[in-house]
Amino acid sequence: MLTRVRKTFLAPLIYAGVLLFGTGLTLAGDAANHGSARSRLNVIHLRTPEELRELFRYTGESMHFVSAHRGGSQAGFPENCIATFENTLKRTFAIMEIDPRFTKDGQIVVHHDPTLDRTTTGRGLVADMTLSQLKELRLKDPDGRVTDFQIPTLDEMLEWARGKTLLVLDQKDVPVEVRVKKIEEHQAEAFAMLIVYSFKDAQTCYALNEDIMMEVMIPNREKVREFDATGVPWSNIIAFTGHTPPEDETLKNMINAKGACCLVGTSRNLDKEFSLLKASGDAPGSVERQYRELLKCTADVIETDLPRQVGELLYGESEIPVSKRQFFRSRQL
Repeated sequence: MLTRVRKTFLAPLIYAGVLLFGTGLTLAGDAANHGSARSRLNVIHLRTPEELRELFRYTGESMHFVSAHRGGSQAGFPENCIATFENTLKRTFAIMEIDPRFTKDGQIVVHHDPTLDRTTTGRGLVADMTLSQLKELRLKDPDGRVTDFQIPTLDEMLEWARGKTLLVLDQKDVPVEVRVKKIEEHQAEAFAMLIVYSFKDAQTCYALNEDIMMEVMIPNREKVREFDATGVPWSNIIAFTGHTPPEDETLKNMINAKGACCLVGTSRNLDKEFSLLKASGDAPGSVERQYRELLKCTADVIETDLPRQVGELLYGESEIPVSKRQFFRSRQL
């Protein structure tokens, strides 16, 4: 099955369903099919670090959201931009992977590349410009069109995310200690987590603040055993197993048995095929089945460049599991 997932890649999205719960919860398809719902966000509402850990606790039920890589850019909506995040949340439940970087004057902005050329009207290094200089620039969408949006600061992102979704802070040039401090400044332990690239950094984060969740690279069984020896609880992490399905088909079960969930990235492979097929106008074919097989066999959460399409595809008609329902809401903008 995993071989089929790797080799048979994708086509455009097929539908977005609508399901209203008696509790007032609204699924992703609602925003797509109802004019009045376009001013609503599909919110992941987390109030405490304990609730965040409960959201990621493995229960065998659907997590019911995707991780939006850089927020899910598309025409008119640049990556790492608050307006883009809201555009994504109008169509699906999603958490947001973002990229903090230092400015020349020691501030932290959210911008993926070390250089400005690809995604802004500026040129040169982010680190060579002050925050005020960066705020004079405008962001470009994926097609290179200039928008009215500015480069956001990490402070702005954290304040926006409160009560709306979870931010996943990549590292770039901002070390773990600084990112922990920034989360603490905003009392954002319930709705912000860190990507760490070593078990040493995971230990550092846990020593600094036991309430902060982390995304930790665990690509094989040996790394599972190594992580066990760190002293960091599995309840504090989601395991990133890679940008392709792991060779070991038992890895997901091994991690799930620890009570943790698995994340797999599709931005480097499946999403590219999806976009090519969509651009060519090919029939949907086995899109839904392939994504669902990936989700069933390898991952509990998919990190994708196409959160609106993939989120609706996977969850548009399905009911939010009872064990997770308290975290999912619809909110007016």
